[in-house]
Amino acid sequence: MPNHLAVDIGGTFVDAITFDPDTGEISLEKAPTTETDPKEGVLDAVDKVDVDLSETRAFTHGTTLGLNALLEREGATTGIITNEGFRDVFELGRYDVEEGEMYNITYQRPEQLVQRRRRIGVSGRMDADGEVVEPLDEAAVRDAVSELVDEWGVESVAVCFLHAYKNPDHEQRAAEIIEEEYPEVSTSVSSDITNEYREYERTSTTVLDAYIKPIFESYVDQLRGSLHDRGLDAPFFITRSGGGALAADTAKTAPVQTILSGPAGGLIGASFVGRRTDRDNLIAVDMGGTSLDACVIEDGAPAVEYEATLEGQPVMIPIYDIRTIGAGGGSIAWLDGSLLKVGPKSAGADPGPICYGNGGEEPTLTDAAVALGYIDADAFLDGEMDLAADAASRGIGDRIADPLDMSITEASEGIFNVTLANTVGAIREITVEKGIDPREFTMCAYGGAGPMFAPLLARELGMNEILIPQAPSVFSAWGMLMADVVYDFSQTRISVLSETDYESLVDDFDRLEQEGRETLADEGFDADECEFERSVEMRYLGQEHTVEVPADDVGSLDDLEERFEAHHADRYGHTMDDPAEAVHVRVRAIGTTEKPELQSADSVSDASPTTTEAYCFAEESFVDFDVIQRASLAPGDTVEGPAIVREPTTTIVFHSDQRATVDEYGHLIISEASE
Repeated sequence: MPNHLAVDIGGTFVDAITFDPDTGEISLEKAPTTETDPKEGVLDAVDKVDVDLSETRAFTHGTTLGLNALLEREGATTGIITNEGFRDVFELGRYDVEEGEMYNITYQRPEQLVQRRRRIGVSGRMDADGEVVEPLDEAAVRDAVSELVDEWGVESVAVCFLHAYKNPDHEQRAAEIIEEEYPEVSTSVSSDITNEYREYERTSTTVLDAYIKPIFESYVDQLRGSLHDRGLDAPFFITRSGGGALAADTAKTAPVQTILSGPAGGLIGASFVGRRTDRDNLIAVDMGGTSLDACVIEDGAPAVEYEATLEGQPVMIPIYDIRTIGAGGGSIAWLDGSLLKVGPKSAGADPGPICYGNGGEEPTLTDAAVALGYIDADAFLDGEMDLAADAASRGIGDRIADPLDMSITEASEGIFNVTLANTVGAIREITVEKGIDPREFTMCAYGGAGPMFAPLLARELGMNEILIPQAPSVFSAWGMLMADVVYDFSQTRISVLSETDYESLVDDFDRLEQEGRETLADEGFDADECEFERSVEMRYLGQEHTVEVPADDVGSLDDLEERFEAHHADRYGHTMDDPAEAVHVRVRAIGTTEKPELQSADSVSDASPTTTEAYCFAEESFVDFDVIQRASLAPGDTVEGPAIVREPTTTIVFHSDQRATVDEYGHLIISEASE
């Protein structure tokens, strides 16, 4: 039976989902994440979903392998080859201080990914127009790479020369020399990743790419080989940090594009569901085992940044504006003196929370959920995994409740409240601090812990509607089934609009679009399967930051300027009399893929509701909760809180001041009971 297969690696579980385009049938499974060898968890999940890989049409994968290597500082030993006199650009940066550390007189910058001895400058120079000022000293490049590899043990080299966004010849030649001299060494070239100015940001982006590249390449090759041995002979895609997916071979050339690959899948899915249910404005909340990821979706599209920061390092690629905090089911509760804190450290998949019975000794949010009655210890993961509820309560008592002289219930409530406070702060950063009122949005909650936690989060933010999609615990993998193949092309062209030739602007768009057509054609897409989106990054003369202006149907420079002023007013609340300036021209090339449609839902179980005692945050006490199997709910059904809705891989909890209704697709819509 032909199908599409998607697999998402989380911090605790690997999610696998299959979709048969001919029948609309979807199957899903979960397997524990294998931290020491991530591909084994992927293969376990694929085996559990029982898919015939020889009949699979496409395989889409989301992974945070690169991000984890960066967070844990376990990437490749990296060196830099740049222009003579500019070896310290990477360390000097903008010489700013991390947010929140401005007044910390003891602040120390994190250790550099590339120490000074592994940064070498060579002769050769382009000017700002891409003209050769000084020929590249090829002998110096050979000497530089020899020193980096033989003396300093470098495994990966980042090549970043001045003005390579205008003329990449020197960079490309340097990469050829490295390949000739040391073919086993990985090479990342800035002009292969971004064609935009700002030498520090380009260098940082290229360094991050080089830092994770050997690990990423090895992982993809090993996973592909193992899947091929099991019969897979279909296109292999990796989701991108800024939406869509890349062919795995393309992703290997610039793995920094996939650094937020996992969370991107959920945002693709949330956008799809939002558009299909006439909810174009969403706050997507993905809460799994180790972290919570939140992103604003406006007008049906997630917010995208072109200059983000990861672990204090700027990265200049299209990337969803996601706020990530260490708040998940496995987040560890601990005491800082007499102050209760939760996260960012996680128990992960091994040993996991205390209730898993795998040797964990530190209480987590999941243990608190068991103690508060939300999780049935005998029905976790559809009964595949028995939980040690008594051990969870003892752990909370020993580590939290007894030292603070409180009951286990009070300690468990405190763990939830601390997590809630941390999470509210993260969402305010991407909403209130950017002029967005979260009360005007619907919260779309998914991930293993999201449906349990989101109703509390929405109550705190004053949001009246929460959408819990079907199969929320594997929703990111489901979203990957919706991913088109996407490539972004850009070019810096700084010019005042009044002095710009409109035809030259159109020529830039046409050239970038042609690159996109050729790239998609190489991926096997026919012309009628290709779409293109044009935009211009603009600002007022003298400004530092830009506004992205859609330019698909712009017919003149006047039209473009009017649209820029409208977007500037929308973003900042005002316009200016200064001249408008174009900074970057962008084209997004999209190869459209076959996607599952939302199917009308029906109940598939006649299981009768039961009751259990659990903690209600609205009543601030233990009360009777109705317990309902989600498979027994049909479109139009209404459930008054407090209630717990169970499904095989997650638990949905809402309280006495909330109610849930089921829409035509089986999504659960939670709102205030008074409504």
